[in-house]
Amino acid sequence: MTTTTPTTIEAVPDLPIIRITREFDAPPERVFDAHVDVEKVGRWLGPRRLRMTVQRWDAETGGGYRYTHHDGEQEFRFYGSFHEVRPAERIVQTFTFEGVPDGVCLETATFTALPGGRTRLVGVSVADSMAARDAMLASGMEVGVQEGYEQLDELLATGAR
Repeated sequence: MTTTTPTTIEAVPDLPIIRITREFDAPPERVFDAHVDVEKVGRWLGPRRLRMTVQRWDAETGGGYRYTHHDGEQEFRFYGSFHEVRPAERIVQTFTFEGVPDGVCLETATFTALPGGRTRLVGVSVADSMAARDAMLASGMEVGVQEGYEQLDELLATGAR
């Protein structure tokens, strides 16, 4: 499915920050729910070619997560902590790719209501260095972000609650 809503991925000049902005044709409550409900997360997070298994998903303030993306025999593991989960408004979490365990990012997702029952999602990732930020951008992350949000559009279009 091709989306008509563009995803913007930008590096903030002179800061180790990546900002991702995307709008969805669903209210903040539904977009937020798709970020915290483990069954829904498993249906949209990451590139289409990868299968996801979740070992832990406690999407609450003070909770944590661990999941694996599978690409044939290859596995990519991720984990982090939920610092703040504010329903339909904001999620603050850490994010670590197990392959680079010293590369912890702090991520904030903000859900803003738009006219017509739509949502603007802004995700801000703060890496621990400019080199880490640039490595994330060079990793091909945009494919996972673009395809993941297309899959989220598809999930939201089904009316999944």
